[in-house]
Amino acid sequence: MTDIGFYHLRSLTLDRALPQLLEKAYAGGYRVVVMAGSAERVDHLNALLWTYGEAAFLPHGSTKDGNAAQQPIWLTVDDENPNNADMLVLVDGATAQSVDRYKRVLDVFDGNDEAAVAAARERWQQAKAAGHALTYWQQTDKGWEKAGAG
Repeated sequence: MTDIGFYHLRSLTLDRALPQLLEKAYAGGYRVVVMAGSAERVDHLNALLWTYGEAAFLPHGSTKDGNAAQQPIWLTVDDENPNNADMLVLVDGATAQSVDRYKRVLDVFDGNDEAAVAAARERWQQAKAAGHALTYWQQTDKGWEKAGAG
């Protein structure tokens, strides 16, 4: 079964946390699909990943950029894996039909939005019922802290 980590944003926004998570994934050799809730969010994240840090570089692309197979990080609204990714990052409450095609899934949700927290709890229950290995990560002043497992 797939390892699914639920990442509870508490102090940092998605715009600050996502580049950090993607840097770690890329450094760890993962190919990544980031699935967002809208085309506008994909455009925003695409621009963000070029500008989030002065010396930072995360190779990525989206449909507008093309060459999906060559992109280590692919940004999309579709449930697709055109870059043969082994990690899926879900934001904005996006869901994928089959997480089994990935080694690892990160479900990143806004802990300051009650509806987002409730939806994440429901996704947790669904993933647990499907037999996936679950972990829960919570932002602290020191970074991400593993707070529980399912």
